Amino acid sequence: MKILVINGVNMNMLGMREPDKYGSMTLNDLEKELYAMSFELGIELETFQSNFEGEIVEKIHSAKDTADAIVINAGAYTHTSVAIRDAISAVNLPTAEVHMTNIYKREEFRHHSFLAPVCIGQISGFGINSYKLGLKAVVDYLSNDNKNVF
Repeated sequence: MKILVINGVNMNMLGMREPDKYGSMTLNDLEKELYAMSFELGIELETFQSNFEGEIVEKIHSAKDTADAIVINAGAYTHTSVAIRDAISAVNLPTAEVHMTNIYKREEFRHHSFLAPVCIGQISGFGINSYKLGLKAVVDYLSNDNKNVF
């Protein structure tokens, strides 16, 4: 089982950007923790980050033939990108949307996600644990014979 973790715009700034909201963990630190978790789960993991919407769309498209599921934190593109939404819909892979902060406790424009309706679920507000919960959720989803329970 292979899971693709996609990080979008500004996620490369973790550890420097708004530490009061995101903490001091860098993207590299986050990825190391997810790779460690992937060994525990017995899955293959690929990580990807881009600040460019088109590159994220291309990565989602390429996942159609290389991954079993996606965990995505599109950053601000969550609230603006119909293109990323359409790419997720087009590849038809189980996708979990994750956010380190609780997007519903932030500015009102962050309360709407274009991605949520095409994802199997959304997890926000738990820092790095949002990723871990999302990763576990897609693994459980893929392992569950009755996917209708989600």
